[in-house]
Amino acid sequence: MENVYTCWRAGAVAGTFLRDENFPAERLLQAVWQHQRLHREGLKTANGKSMRIFHPGFASVEGGPDFRDAVLQIGDDAPRSGDVEIDLNASGWRAHGHDKNPNFKNVLLHVVWEIPKTQAADAPAILCLQNVLDAPLAELSLSLENASLRALPESFRGKCCAPLRELDERKLPELLNQAAAVRFQNKAEQFRVRAKSAGWEQTLWENLFRALGYKHNVWPMQNVAEMKTNWSRRADSVLEFQARLFGIGNLLPDELTRAQKSSDSYLRRIWDIWWRERDGFEDYILPRVSWKFHGLRPANHPQRRLALAAHWLARRDFVREIEKWVVSEIPDKKLLSSLHGILQVEQDEFWSWHWTFKSPRLKNPQPLLGDARVTDLAVNVILPWLWIRAGEGRSEKIQRKIERRYFAWPAAEDNSVLKLARQRLLGGSNGKFFTTAAAQQGLIQIIRDFCDHSNAVCDNCQFPGLVRDWKR
Repeated sequence: MENVYTCWRAGAVAGTFLRDENFPAERLLQAVWQHQRLHREGLKTANGKSMRIFHPGFASVEGGPDFRDAVLQIGDDAPRSGDVEIDLNASGWRAHGHDKNPNFKNVLLHVVWEIPKTQAADAPAILCLQNVLDAPLAELSLSLENASLRALPESFRGKCCAPLRELDERKLPELLNQAAAVRFQNKAEQFRVRAKSAGWEQTLWENLFRALGYKHNVWPMQNVAEMKTNWSRRADSVLEFQARLFGIGNLLPDELTRAQKSSDSYLRRIWDIWWRERDGFEDYILPRVSWKFHGLRPANHPQRRLALAAHWLARRDFVREIEKWVVSEIPDKKLLSSLHGILQVEQDEFWSWHWTFKSPRLKNPQPLLGDARVTDLAVNVILPWLWIRAGEGRSEKIQRKIERRYFAWPAAEDNSVLKLARQRLLGGSNGKFFTTAAAQQGLIQIIRDFCDHSNAVCDNCQFPGLVRDWKR
């Protein structure tokens, strides 16, 4: 008897994965590529070159090419690591602007559905899937309907996945904490070296600014902070600091609207301050192209981050408050809230209500700093800075207190780097091992020390063998 539910399910999936029975949606092609539902023997590119797929890469969740760090061999070339872009048609390479987008410069292979009539000379190699699938489209759409692009197939996990999963529940946390300690000490040593030439407070400010830049705008934020001794003098109010930071960062809107010119708006007051000072700071203004805005969450816009930093700068006792915080007695459960109380701004007249200069006023005020960013600032900047400074002052007691806080600090917000690392190294979420920020930091350190020095197929990686030896 025909199963009616099966028919319903097939119809629903077809609507998601198939345009019609002979033509797939792009999402299906992405799933096919990730799970390698291909006849992998004898694959050839559109121009007839043989190719081998050693690893399909990792699905990107942050824009750019669809898959990162694939390992491919095309023609007689040696195997290479690079990116893979997937489109329905080869024309998408130029139609979507990939040919002019620097984020696509490492694409080795353009995977499409149909054989192209022509191929641009400067385009990457093309692989057509229409005649190399290992099952009919309808069958693939059903079998891959629940296949998340963020879930790594078992066969493409790291070689260390099996030995790590064999560790008992005491060994794995111990390994993560050891890696976290290395990461912590490395950061602290960088701060010590910088403090020799710039001083302790300047080192702290530079790294606070770096952390506020997130991964997209670390360097322009650091450049602004490195010039602090030149632009921070003779400024007292939050508004003055905000005007200077926006002006030096070249983040002010080019022109005021008529409404803004005729009213006592926040932006008008910022411009009034910057117009008076701009000539004196001309040598320090960053080119606007230094900043990256694509893919940013509104809350992470550099205008908003600099607005927060201005509040810290206007508090002359800000660094002293951090120093007092580390010597105070605080229970583990209140570590986050206690530091949050120092770093958070109660309310900003403009930035509590706007994401950027041009965004409309929000219905409800939004905090300038969330718990996740407080944790990031704590484990990556404040705690290692305090620890190495205590070490230079030969205060082992304070160092031990800082270490306890570091390893007790609650876990940060999950992110794509951590999710992929857990899939590659542990084969799943394993959330019970990542209740602290230190465990997350340890996992990142393992990625930096080993995965980043190998490729997707773990060529010449020593970590799996080290884990087996350590287990024994």
